[in-house]
Amino acid sequence: MKETISIQKVSKRFGNKVVLNDIDLSIKKGSIYGFIGPSGAGKTTLVKMIVGMDKPDHGAIHVLNEKVPNLRLLQEIGYMAQSDALYAELTGKENLTFFASLYKLNKAEIKERIAYTANLVNLTEHLSKKVLAYSGGMKRRLSLAIALIQNPQILILDEPTVGIDPELRFSIWKELIRLKEQEGKTIIITTHVMDEAEKCDHIAMIRDGAIITSGTPQELKEQYKASNFDEVFLNAGRKK
Repeated sequence: MKETISIQKVSKRFGNKVVLNDIDLSIKKGSIYGFIGPSGAGKTTLVKMIVGMDKPDHGAIHVLNEKVPNLRLLQEIGYMAQSDALYAELTGKENLTFFASLYKLNKAEIKERIAYTANLVNLTEHLSKKVLAYSGGMKRRLSLAIALIQNPQILILDEPTVGIDPELRFSIWKELIRLKEQEGKTIIITTHVMDEAEKCDHIAMIRDGAIITSGTPQELKEQYKASNFDEVFLNAGRKK
């Protein structure tokens, strides 16, 4: 399987605080890779560096064989941040249209992608409403739609299901798996919800800026003699 993302000996510090320490991993094309860990573990900093929004102090990150940061790569990366970056005075449709216009899409493609993404996140009937009238969950769903708008090769989702009801969360995960299996997309998910780890192909557990363990869900449960991922994470932390 072809390597999509390569992270080599990456470290990052803010002031005296070490946020990431010697991170070294590779992510294969057509896989769902989970960064699992508590808030403040370093997950968001790591995905921001993969996108190119921040630079490591040491080490290097390559995406699609290009060193980041690299503006050319933004066409191929869909990013959903932990905090919603939306235009509250615009409607949902106007937000989607604006972000779609930043990419190499013609009018027909923009119309098609807006219809697809809005339907995926169950916002079609709310597209004419201004975002300032949206609930927190609706804003998260719109942010996910924006991350998918240009049909990127790589999808990076930072805590994507926070504030989303269980039924919609199930449908979103079903679509993410379809995108991986049928379209070969590479998907990175950060979460502190352990049951979502089961849906990932590969997991890196991050604590205090370091990867304390990694592997497939089955490998990790066997390694730590655990029946679920809460136990895996607790046991991995004890053996750190």
